[in-house]
Amino acid sequence: MTLTQLEYIVALDTHRHFVTASEKCFVTQPTLSMQIQKLEKELDVLLFDRKKQPLEPTPVGRELIRRARQVLREVQEMRDFVKNEKEILAGELKIGIIPTLAPYLIPLFLSGFLKKHPPIRPVIEELQTEDLVHRLLEGRLDIGLLVTPLEEKGLEEIPVFEETFVAYLSEGHPLLAKRELVLTDLEAHDLWILNEGHCFRNQILQICQKQPNHERAFVYESGTLDTLRKMVEQRFGYTLLPQLALQDIHPDRWEFLRYFEEPQPARQISLVVHERFLKRRLVESLREEIFAQLPETIRKRSLRQQLVPLRMKSKA
Repeated sequence: MTLTQLEYIVALDTHRHFVTASEKCFVTQPTLSMQIQKLEKELDVLLFDRKKQPLEPTPVGRELIRRARQVLREVQEMRDFVKNEKEILAGELKIGIIPTLAPYLIPLFLSGFLKKHPPIRPVIEELQTEDLVHRLLEGRLDIGLLVTPLEEKGLEEIPVFEETFVAYLSEGHPLLAKRELVLTDLEAHDLWILNEGHCFRNQILQICQKQPNHERAFVYESGTLDTLRKMVEQRFGYTLLPQLALQDIHPDRWEFLRYFEEPQPARQISLVVHERFLKRRLVESLREEIFAQLPETIRKRSLRQQLVPLRMKSKA
């Protein structure tokens, strides 16, 4: 049994396709197949059920793959430890980020971070919170950028900033008559929210302390904040947007934004890593770069810490 064979069975479990797994491992498909068969022969067990499409690990294969992931993670930790001792910031960095944060935050910090750390190659993937947490615990991601607190055993949260929520109102909406809003102003009957599975949906419903109301002419729950914004611009109801998302709103539409009275509802954004993650200098460098590129209003509020962070009731 070799580390290479363990890498191959993990890759095959991840992609469930021999050709794709071999490409990810930078070997030919026959080479990958032969090494997996060799391992199966050595152990005298079948690790994958090849009759199923897509193929699946057998029960014993599933347990062996789980242990293989753990072994490979520990090997990588040893390599990272040596690099860390040499003060080397280099290599692949697998980052997961939630969809309601990715389009607004990544363009702010990525270019500057790469210029300062050219040996690092970020691999960034948008994932919903539940999947992101699962991959962090499995060691399939190095760092997560998401809303906290999670209070997930095995993970460490490094807060970066807090951003407020802002109401975006349709033309003629009654709340436009107010200069600032309070939470009790919010009604569910004309509120547009993301569909099930997004942590942002849960955050908004916590703010409103209500359940979505479907007694309207039609029901539409979107998968993106951009679609919610466009629905509002078609004179349908209102939505709540995180502060970074206001970058996409044209100045002509600023009159339809309403901020909340202090203390404002907000969400805390953190870098989340496995508790055994060793690249601490890398995490700190990333945190510093993100914070430095944030709008000044967000930086000042985060430093003052006068916001009302949301307690997550769900890990969706």
